Amino acid sequence: MKAYKGFNQDLTCRGYQYEEGKTYETDKAQLCKEGFHACENPIDCLHHYSPAQSLYHEVELDGVSDEREDGDTKIVGKKIKVGAKIGIPQICQLTFDYVKSHCTNEHNAEAGKPATAGDSGAATAGDSGAATAGYRGAATAGDSGAATAGDSGAATAGDRGAATAGDYGAATAGDYGAATAGDSGAATAGYRGAATAGDYGAATAGYSGAATAGDYGAATSRGSSASGEKGLSVARGNNVKVKGGIGALLVIAEERSYSYDIKEWKAVVVDGETIKADTWYQLVDGELKEVQE
Repeated sequence: MKAYKGFNQDLTCRGYQYEEGKTYETDKAQLCKEGFHACENPIDCLHHYSPAQSLYHEVELDGVSDEREDGDTKIVGKKIKVGAKIGIPQICQLTFDYVKSHCTNEHNAEAGKPATAGDSGAATAGDSGAATAGYRGAATAGDSGAATAGDSGAATAGDRGAATAGDYGAATAGDYGAATAGDSGAATAGYRGAATAGDYGAATAGYSGAATAGDYGAATSRGSSASGEKGLSVARGNNVKVKGGIGALLVIAEERSYSYDIKEWKAVVVDGETIKADTWYQLVDGELKEVQE
């Protein structure tokens, strides 16, 4: 059966090394004890592997046990084949598809009207509409719409929309949109958008966008990137800037104005002395300079 699995960034899981496209087998499968574990609902992978430190793949699981865990779609099998890598936008869409396929009632509203679904429900609204789904729900709104999903939910809004998901949730907003996800969540915003994720979360923003992640989180943008203590802030583009809390890693790259080639780059750790905490920096002539605000 098709499922989804999180891995460390080197494609290991609990000390076991995997490779994409390969199949692995074991003699026993017992939930949370032995065998190959994965999740039926892709958003549940974020419970077990933080977006800031992990990779996610589609998998095929065979010899699946009948055991199930309350509040999670984690399953275990005797045989696993590691499929293609998936990113946060795909997780959002796949979660929406999963939740919608498990709905027993029709929750969708007519185009332009608000749509609301309960826990584990799927809500979809047309252009300029508003969609709200409860815990583990999936909410999608059209252009200029607003989508909100509860914890472990997936929220997607069109261009200029606002998407909000709770802890472990995934929020995606289009160009100029604002995406906000709670702790361990993932937020993605397009061109000139703003993406914010809580502690352990991952925030990604497009060109001239702003990405902010909490402690131990990762923020990536082509505009301004900020993270909390022991976080990761990455920015690449022209006149981009980064900042972070104590122990954060800052990576900044300036591109040539006539191409996307890297002109200069630098990586530093915020030590509180040479590189100050919670202070914006830009790269000037190969050196980090404080941004005067």
